[in-house]
Amino acid sequence: MIEETGRVVDVQGEYAWVESERRSACSGCGSQDGCGTGVIARAFGSRTVTLRVLNRINAGVGDRVVIGLAERGLLRGALMVYAVPLLGLFAGALCGQWLGGGSDAAAITGAAVGFGGGLYWLVCASRRARVDTGLQPVVLRRQDGSAG
Repeated sequence: MIEETGRVVDVQGEYAWVESERRSACSGCGSQDGCGTGVIARAFGSRTVTLRVLNRINAGVGDRVVIGLAERGLLRGALMVYAVPLLGLFAGALCGQWLGGGSDAAAITGAAVGFGGGLYWLVCASRRARVDTGLQPVVLRRQDGSAG
């Protein structure tokens, strides 16, 4: 389970809106001064992100909480976002080239159609994933350690 802390800013039914500070993965590294990633992270500063999470412990507005996302959900989401449109692009390019008799223009058109199809699938899959509790972050506990 991947965990992050945040503060509940709103509660709507079984969901809570949790505000968490987005930070660079290298914020604890000893080479921050000589690292390009650390320089970029400092240039953009710290920003907050607000997430809709399942609130199974009935946390209230203002509570500091720990939220979690199953590794399986993160992996599945990453594959949906990155792999499907890319596979659509390649499949479309191959089909376009094959149907167009080896024409580059047909391959480019096929690639665009395949990529668009992958993005359309992603939009539809995202709607279904919105209600799949296995893919959603969950409030695990209050930051003080109490679960409910």
